[in-house]
This record gives sequence, structure tokens and C-alpha cells, in this order.
Amino acid sequence: MALWLELPILLVVAFCLAVLIRTFVVQAFSIPSGSMENTLLIGDRVLVNKVVYDVRVPKRGEVVVFHGTDRWAPEHTDDTSGLTFMTKMSRTIGDLIGYGRPGEKDFIKRVIGVEGDRVACCDEQGRITVNGQPIDEPYIFEDSPLDDTVSNGTDCRSRRFQEIVIPAGQIFVMGDHRSVSLDARCQGPVPVENVVGQAFVIVWPRDSWSGIPVPEAWKDVPPAAAAPASEPQETTPDTQGGFVLTVPLLASLAFNARSRSRFSARHRRLPS
Repeated sequence: MALWLELPILLVVAFCLAVLIRTFVVQAFSIPSGSMENTLLIGDRVLVNKVVYDVRVPKRGEVVVFHGTDRWAPEHTDDTSGLTFMTKMSRTIGDLIGYGRPGEKDFIKRVIGVEGDRVACCDEQGRITVNGQPIDEPYIFEDSPLDDTVSNGTDCRSRRFQEIVIPAGQIFVMGDHRSVSLDARCQGPVPVENVVGQAFVIVWPRDSWSGIPVPEAWKDVPPAAAAPASEPQETTPDTQGGFVLTVPLLASLAFNARSRSRFSARHRRLPS
């Protein structure tokens, strides 16, 4: 092909590949707030592995990107009122290939507890405990004040919070900059299905290029005593339950009857 024909095709193919990789494999995220300082700074870009949690659940100590539930108040907002059409278009393209700004409901935090864990704060040294094990967290920047108040509702200013047993299918997350982080202390745990992926490397700026490992302290946490029971489901009247059970039963009987009929028909057609 001539270059003027080949170049547009190559650009389209490259764009499609970028969208596919961003959607299913790896995505770049920009850090919009200081809730993870100094592990991650405002403006840093991290790569997020979107495949890893398809084969396993998040582990304690990992840094994850997730969609907040309705209880989670956004840590940043984007004012798009004064943006030009070209700026909005470039943002849209950036979002498609994974280089745009995160949405208002996208968060990045560290996993503190997984389902069944008992998480509380604080011990005598002001540390959080997981399944009774105090955790040394040298990465914490400006911890919340250790006072007599307890974090609840939308107030995450206190370091203290009552023990919580993480429900099935959820994780408990907190920011490394505890004094400014609005996290699970006051906004509740996050469903695992809301997790986008694991942040595993800082790629920008270039002088900050580094991995995001799991600190050693998290590898010594004892397992949960027992997995929590799923949330109770609403019961239905016996008449409804009987109807729901009757449908597959009738279907099964019908299927068996048809099967026997076919078998009998085939049997009758066999030569003597």
C-alpha cells in the first residue's frame, strides 16, 4: 500500500488495540487526590492490572482501584463548564484509551481487610488490628488524630473505629494519608465486584517509576476465623415458593415424558 493509505489503517488498528487493552487487560489511572500520599502523589499515573481479580480475590495490603458505592462521596469533581469542544473531545479519546482522568466515583485505596476479617482501631500503640493482629504501617502519611471520638457516618477524621466483621464478597479499604482520606471507616466496605483492578506500578512521572509492592507486615496477618455468612435473603410466602418449585418440577416431568416417548417410538421402529 501507499503510505497515505497504510498510515490511517495502522492508526485505526492501534487505536482499537489500545481500547481493547484498556478495557480488558491494563489501564492507566491518574491520581486526582492526596488520599494515598506519599505512596501515590497527585498527578502520578499508575498502571492497573484488570485481569488479576478474574482469577483470585484482592489480598490485604494491595492497592486497588474500584468504583465507590452510593455511600461513597467523591474526593474530586471535574468542572467541565468552561471546556472547549476540542478539549472535551480529547478527554473522551483519552478515556477510551485509558489516559483520561478517573471518574468521580473511581477511587484508589489500600485493602485492609477481606471477607471474614475483624478490623478495628486501635491497639495501645494506635495501630489498626486485623483478626487481633496489630499492623505496622510505615507508609502512613499524617495519620488521623488519636482521640476519643469514633469514625462513623461521613466523619473519617478520627483514627478510632469500632470493630467490623467484613461481610461476604466485600473488602475494607483505607487511604495511606489517613487524615484526609474518606474511606471505609465512614463510608463502608466495598463489594469485590466493584474492584477494577490492582495498581502495580507507577509509570509517571519518569523519576517516580517504581512498583507498588505489598508491605511485609501484611503477610503475617492470621486468617479469618470463619467466613461470614451471606446477607439473609427475604423469604417469600409458601404459595410463591411452591409455585417456583413446581415450575422446574413440571418441566422435568415433561422432559422425562418426552424422552420416554421418543425412546418408545425409536424402540417400536426397530426391525424384528
